[in-house]
Amino acid sequence: MRPLVATIDLSAIRHNYLLAKACAPERLAFAVVKANAYGHGAREAVSALPEADGFVVACLEEAGEVRALHGKARVLLLQGCFEAKEYLMAAQLALDVVVQSREQAEALLGSALNRPLNVWLKLDSGMHRLGFAADELRAWHARLAAAEQVAELNLISHFACADLPEHPLNRIQLDCYRSLDDLPFDCRSLANSAAILTRPEAHMDWLRPGIMLYGASPFADRPAAELGLKPAMTLAGSLIAVREVPAGDSVGYGASWVAEGPTRIGTISCGYADGYPRSAPAGTPVLVCGQRVPLVGRVSMDMLTVDLSAVPEAQVGSPVELWGAQLPVDEVAAACGTIGYELLSKVTARVPRRHRY
Repeated sequence: MRPLVATIDLSAIRHNYLLAKACAPERLAFAVVKANAYGHGAREAVSALPEADGFVVACLEEAGEVRALHGKARVLLLQGCFEAKEYLMAAQLALDVVVQSREQAEALLGSALNRPLNVWLKLDSGMHRLGFAADELRAWHARLAAAEQVAELNLISHFACADLPEHPLNRIQLDCYRSLDDLPFDCRSLANSAAILTRPEAHMDWLRPGIMLYGASPFADRPAAELGLKPAMTLAGSLIAVREVPAGDSVGYGASWVAEGPTRIGTISCGYADGYPRSAPAGTPVLVCGQRVPLVGRVSMDMLTVDLSAVPEAQVGSPVELWGAQLPVDEVAAACGTIGYELLSKVTARVPRRHRY
């Protein structure tokens, strides 16, 4: 069997969810499990959170999977329904549904549902991806408040820069959100992971912890451990080859890395087809025998190479950690010029998952 596996610590996911709740003990919290729980396995993540108040998904297919596992929890369809006929299925599954456009609102009002839906009106408070401007939202609130298709009528928005606590857009967005305080909503939700941890004034009724559930930090300058988060995924393998490379010889595609002196090179069976970033530069940290070594040469489809000079005892079969319990995914992501979200969610299906409680 190929020596590469992603081990998922489900107790860490539960720990991180409870940490989010502890930031606002009187609030409810949706656990964000979209995109297969950021690559960790949605079925397993949902099963590990029996106390969750609800779950957030991106599409109807994901919602169906969660509902099959959890018959009573609230399940929020974050982008809403993409076709009018999806409202019928949303009602059948008893989902909470975001309405973020005139087209969605009109489709909802034109639907004959067997039960009303909990609707979350999406405010575009400044991110400018989805949602109504504040004046538009007021008009739709008036129309939907009395609609037979609507049970609860709620308000939702999303921060663009919550991971940058001092960014002025955070205050602009919060003020925009607060400008609707005079409207009667059943529930309100604004706080993502970064806002849960740093902006108590944004906690509202429902929190929406996402990346923090999986043990990655939403902040570039604050490691997950400092925040009390536990990493949920450890991507690990072992060395499949070790060789001596003389000074002046190159390693990998494009001959982009050249040995300055005699160098011991280790090869790991992990590459961009597994989700490891092809963009990872030389020097990106990898753990071998529990010690940090630098990546050298380009990441290829199925393999990558490291400099073993600092670990003379390393040999074929020695343990390797690409990220996880001993090497934070955020550190690897920063070296690659990206964020932990991307690395975790891009680990592909060819990498076996082992889930442990």
